[in-house]
Amino acid sequence: MIFTVQHETLYRYSVPVGLAQHVLRLEPRPGDCRPVARELLIEPLPTVLSREPDEAGNQVVRVDFSGMSSLLSVISRFTVETFTPLLLPVGTLPALPWTPWADDALAACLFEPQPDAAVSDFAWGIAGRTGFEAIAFLDALCDALYQRTDRRVRIDGDAQSPVQTLATAVGACRDVTVLFMAACRSLNIPARFVSGYQAQAETRDGLRFLHAWPEVHLPGIGWRGWDPTHGRRVGDDHVALCAAPRQAGTMPVEGGFYANGVTATLDCRVEIATRAQ
Repeated sequence: MIFTVQHETLYRYSVPVGLAQHVLRLEPRPGDCRPVARELLIEPLPTVLSREPDEAGNQVVRVDFSGMSSLLSVISRFTVETFTPLLLPVGTLPALPWTPWADDALAACLFEPQPDAAVSDFAWGIAGRTGFEAIAFLDALCDALYQRTDRRVRIDGDAQSPVQTLATAVGACRDVTVLFMAACRSLNIPARFVSGYQAQAETRDGLRFLHAWPEVHLPGIGWRGWDPTHGRRVGDDHVALCAAPRQAGTMPVEGGFYANGVTATLDCRVEIATRAQ
């Protein structure tokens, strides 16, 4: 599938401010797709722009500024060709629960900051019904969250706690993602938070937003994604920007400013066009 994306972010400040270094996670993750075109427009112009890995291994753009500005505008435009993931082998992975991983990077994706017995019981119940087979469990967990959750768009704020989303059965894509991750971690399946885009509009008016979904690490296979917001595995209708053990590590624009008594506003707009190959 061909994706063309334009993502505009505009901060306005009530008085001119000094902009701190910003980290931008707005370009497609390398290796997941074939880049066709890419453009990044930033105002004011940065004095330094570099592309380098962040703490979670994502390729990010770091920008530094000088002087004062009453706005920060970031426009990311790109076109990519996505790939269809290989089929997952059923019945070839160890039975759940898995032995905790010794690898530091994977161990970070096993740590659950808000463990809860209700979430663990929910996960273990699904695992039991699927014979503790890993792929069957992940498919069933994805479908269960899709079927039981009243999914709503919520523009601002961090994800809810997993137990809140489980108890209320209401949440945005990031809330369902965090619940999926917590359920996996209760069975020692490493899970991480992915930020990106997907082909299907989330609202009837066609407005587009950043999307979130979980990835899990499968032994001998690597990282693979499920999308409980839409009840299916991640495929060529998704474009990942970045992934991290926590949502906080996937912020599209991260930074600050130097000033006192300032009022700041934020406007975002996402446009996505797709066509099949």
